Order: sequence, then structure tokens, then C-alpha cells
Amino acid sequence: MKTAVLTDSASSFTPAEAEAMNVIMLPITVIFGDQEYLENVTITAPEFYRRLHDEEQLPTTAQITMHQMQEAFDQLSTAGYDEVICINLSSGITTFYENLCAYAPTVTNIKVYPFDTKIASAGEADLVRYAAYLVEQGEHAAEILPKLADLRQTIGLDFIVDNLSHLLRTGRISNTSALIGNLLQVKPMLTFDEAGKIIVDGKERTMRRAFAHALKDFDQAQAAADYPLQITVIDGNVPETAAEWVTQLQERDSQLTIIQSHLGPTLGVHTGEGVMGLLWSRDWRRELKEK
Repeated sequence: MKTAVLTDSASSFTPAEAEAMNVIMLPITVIFGDQEYLENVTITAPEFYRRLHDEEQLPTTAQITMHQMQEAFDQLSTAGYDEVICINLSSGITTFYENLCAYAPTVTNIKVYPFDTKIASAGEADLVRYAAYLVEQGEHAAEILPKLADLRQTIGLDFIVDNLSHLLRTGRISNTSALIGNLLQVKPMLTFDEAGKIIVDGKERTMRRAFAHALKDFDQAQAAADYPLQITVIDGNVPETAAEWVTQLQERDSQLTIIQSHLGPTLGVHTGEGVMGLLWSRDWRRELKEK
């Protein structure tokens, strides 16, 4: 039995990183006007944010098609794989997972296992890393999927956008009725709910206060957990702020595993530039080392 892991470019891996893990990564399409680009293939994050800043027409995205998925399945089957675990964007912000679940039973040359991350970006990425590690250890989908679900349960996220205009424009935010006052004048605190939808979870006047809010949420999660947590600092083309957050986290706890992740074009279409986030989850690598 040979098992593959497949993800999409919203996981923020570079093609080289995915290849190093033996993970198949399919690029999501980013569209500026009548020009289409493949995320991290024909458009990089720096190029995307430059165009987002300079161009009047705002970009959109197009999800990976089932035709593209079938091409990947065919290649995996030819390479001798028997099954593939597909770890993609949350079903709460795209219909891709639903489409794949409907399509999977029609695939005859490889067994397809869709997994709903109910998250995006660094959260999706860590689920992919964990699956790739388990495959490397000789495990298969039947063993891996429950472990992915367990890890997913430990993920928490607070992210902060400059304003909600991009999320409102692309329809990726769910509880707009919860907005009180003019949130466009503050720093909206967002998270993913249990269904994997983006919701407003609060608001702060400044990024400094938003960071303190996120730290409080992390501290509460850490106090409640009977396992070690790792934390990821996510930024949307604001490396200086990310560096400040990392430094403050290191000063708070020198033993904490701190990872940095950058928001790529696909998610940048929906959040705009300047987003910052803290994502935490069970530190499975540390657990393995301490065994």
C-alpha cells in the first residue's frame, strides 16, 4: 500500500518545500483582470502584494478544478500510489471540499480521501506536515485520518485585518450581522468557527491591543491543554510586525516552538495586505522528541 499526500497552495508552501516532503501541491489560480496566474508558480507573494497595491482592479481567485485533480490522480496512480489523502482549504470558505467529496467516488485508479481542514494557511500546512510525517513512518489513510482530526481539534487562531473590505467583497466572512458600529475604523479580530467559517470574534483599536488579545486567547488555550503547544506568527506582507511579534513571544517563553508563515496570494485576495495572525496547535514534533 502506497499513500500520497496532496494539498493546495493556500497552505503557503513553496513548490520546493512541498517536494522536500514528497507532497503534491496544486496551485490555486489568482486572477487580475483578464490575466490568470498560478500561486507560487507564475506569481509570487511579493509580486502579488505589489500588484494589489498598485492596480485599481482588485484580484479574484478560481479554485482547483476536478479536471486538475484527476490529472494529479492519474500521475499518482502511474507512479504506483494506491491512495491519496487530500488536505485542502476549509469547507467553510470554499466549495472545493464538497466538490471533491462528490467527485471522489468516481475516481477508479486511486482511492481518494478528502480531509476538511476547517482552517487555512499555517493551520492547513501543519496538518499536511503531520500527514507527510505519518506516511514516512509507514502509516496509511485509515490510520492517518483520525490522527489528523485529533490535531485539527487542537488548532486555534486569531487573525487581524486592517479592515473587512476584502473579506466582505469576496464573501468569505460569515457573521456580518455581528458587526457593531463601523468596524472598518478598528482592527477586526477574526477566527474560524467549528464549521470552518471565518467569523468576527472581537475588535481592537490598535494592532498592539489586537496582539495582546490574541496572546490572552493563546494563554487560555495553553493553560487548558494537557499537551505542549506550538505557535505560528502569520503575516500578510508585514515582515517588520511579524519580527516584533516573534521577538515578544521569545521573550515570554524561550521554550516555546515558534514558527513563521507568510500569507500567500490566494488568501491575500480575501484579506488584503497587512493581516497578522497567531495560530497555535499541539506541538506534535516536541511530543515525538520527548517520547
